[in-house]
Amino acid sequence: MDVDIAIVGSGFSGLGLGVRLRQEGIEDFVVLERGDGVGGTWHYNTYPGCACDVPSHLYSFSFAPNPDWTRTYSRQPEIRAYLERVAERVRDRIRLKCEVRDARWDGARWNLQTSDGPVRARVLVAGTGPLVEPRFPDFPGLERFQGVKMHSARWDHSVDLRGTRVASIGTGASAIQYVPRIAPEVDQLYVVQRTPPWVMPHSARPISRLERRVFRRFPLAQRALRTGIYATRELLVLGMVKYPPGMKLLERAGRRHMERALKDPELIAKATPDYTAGCKRILPSNDWYPALARENVELVTKGVAEVRERSIVLTDGRELEVDALVFGTGFQVLDMPVGRLVRGRDGRTLAEVWNGSPRAHLGVTVPGFPNFFMMMGPNTGLGHTSVVYMIEAQIAYVLDALHTGAHTVEVRPEVVERFHAEVQRRMRGTVWSTGCKSWYQDEQGNNPTLWPDWTWRYRQRTARFKDEEYVVT
Repeated sequence: MDVDIAIVGSGFSGLGLGVRLRQEGIEDFVVLERGDGVGGTWHYNTYPGCACDVPSHLYSFSFAPNPDWTRTYSRQPEIRAYLERVAERVRDRIRLKCEVRDARWDGARWNLQTSDGPVRARVLVAGTGPLVEPRFPDFPGLERFQGVKMHSARWDHSVDLRGTRVASIGTGASAIQYVPRIAPEVDQLYVVQRTPPWVMPHSARPISRLERRVFRRFPLAQRALRTGIYATRELLVLGMVKYPPGMKLLERAGRRHMERALKDPELIAKATPDYTAGCKRILPSNDWYPALARENVELVTKGVAEVRERSIVLTDGRELEVDALVFGTGFQVLDMPVGRLVRGRDGRTLAEVWNGSPRAHLGVTVPGFPNFFMMMGPNTGLGHTSVVYMIEAQIAYVLDALHTGAHTVEVRPEVVERFHAEVQRRMRGTVWSTGCKSWYQDEQGNNPTLWPDWTWRYRQRTARFKDEEYVVT
């Protein structure tokens, strides 16, 4: 199969680019999706309680508004259904169950080996995103465990956890949603915590039929609400980036929220973070602390030293008998799988070029990889607002590059190094540099994950494709 543009992934990035290409009159493209359905992370993550912690009206495309959201913070089935409706606009360009296993630049085009045959393309766009491949901890003896093992991102709905003893590993964004759902069903739940999260009151509520009717009849009302939500979320940049001590206000709110639900001083001590709010992702939930307070739930703060056939052994020597291990341990972000699949001009993979510290100009282009664009690449993640805003900015940037009419474009190495140095310089003094250890950081102490500024500034930076920053032929 020969196409002009090959897009890998059918989440927000891949679908959004596909729709915008068609709107621009560009038809020679294909969207390659390894799964049996579209939606990306919202297709694969189906664990109990799965929902978005960004308001619905902001967590959607500006060019595909949805006046029919039923909740202010949407749950996974509704987000997936939204993306399936968006996909209808480019359904004839999507190839499901088509896994890309290798992609190489031959000097003129990209040669892709897929599970559904070879594909040749002039332009390759990686729309896989960083929150795709589950990360499992390397506990000694994990392979010996004879009970149920599953990751939150690949939830096995055929397993009945009722009446079982479960150890949930991790207290991040996924665990904070599924733990309250499974806690009432299991016999015993051990929540194994490495670092307590900052948890804030959740303002989620149903959206009334009247509100939805207004949004359908007056689209400007929904657009105005979206703008207001964006502006409110953007205010968090003041504390996260400009003045981290200002996050003390949020910390006070988080402590009050916790102390209203937890009465045991020992449990409060275990659940209280010792780092600045925002250094790790701030999580909204009204169910987390009540779940920890249940009689059949124990918050475990010792690490796992070993896994045995039917138990886990903690670092203090205590052994906990369990029937199931549930991993809420996040994703392969810094070593994302696409980095091992894509080989550039000199035959090296992205992973080899990056060597554990990803970098790309504006998070989109990498030297040595002509006509290759990344969506949600290095330093374009967010800790406070909707990544869809960033994705739309990147889509505009890619479209502008395509409109140059050039056969090939390749970013200059010095441009990438200058951008990387600027971003890491801006990272100093932000809340992410206040001392906590998080998945945002690489082994060198750099933060190749987040954007350390206002998101509207990123949109300004990507508003025009600058030929002078590229080798254009």
